[in-house]
Amino acid sequence: MNITNLTKRYNQQLVVDSVDFEIPKGRVLSLIGPNGAGKSTVMGMISRLVAKDSGLIQFDGKDISQWKSRDLSRHLAILTQHNNIQMKLTVRELVAFGRFPWSGGRLTRQDHKIIDDAIAYMELGQLQDQFIDELSGGQRQRAYIAMVIAQDTGYVLLDEPTNNLDIYHASAMMRTVRRLCDDLGKTIVMVLHEINYAAFYSDYICAFVEGKVQAFGTVHEVMTQERLRKIYNVDFEMMEIQGKPLSIYY
Repeated sequence: MNITNLTKRYNQQLVVDSVDFEIPKGRVLSLIGPNGAGKSTVMGMISRLVAKDSGLIQFDGKDISQWKSRDLSRHLAILTQHNNIQMKLTVRELVAFGRFPWSGGRLTRQDHKIIDDAIAYMELGQLQDQFIDELSGGQRQRAYIAMVIAQDTGYVLLDEPTNNLDIYHASAMMRTVRRLCDDLGKTIVMVLHEINYAAFYSDYICAFVEGKVQAFGTVHEVMTQERLRKIYNVDFEMMEIQGKPLSIYY
């Protein structure tokens, strides 16, 4: 997937300014930057939840705006920050929604097997008959990820997947994201505020400042003391754990 000269304005204010980058296939890419830097807006345009003003998002050799919604949803799944389901659904019913682009609501034996596999992968077997609103925040996030797995797409877009999770469940969620890439071969694009999660679990980083790409590269190329100071205007002390850069700001 290639993003070229992507631009977006809100009320005449330029919030995404001529953004260019390529999403590496089969890798984990994190979009980072200060609040208001434009990263979530870029994610919204990639997923077609936000209309772009100009520029090109090319997916599989074709402008993403030219894809039919059902066809695109067989290749690309999106999990937003706010997933408020108003219906009274069990975990299994929620996960089954992931098969809709393929089944149109008429589940086949193969669909049920994929749903079973997604539930098992996220270790939700004992919870599959419980209602979503009865689960803890971490359990709900796992259920939504299972729905994404059941959708069976090559690309997965996650907007703040650790939002509203405590450190235990946030760390578990990031390990799951890493497994989706390593075990299932999915291309993951995430918006993250927690830069240590981005550094530890990503392959590539795209850093935004004031609507522009400030830096793009591997984790070791981007997550340096000098670059982070430019991105966040804060001083950082860098260390490494298991070969991954981690930072403490001061």
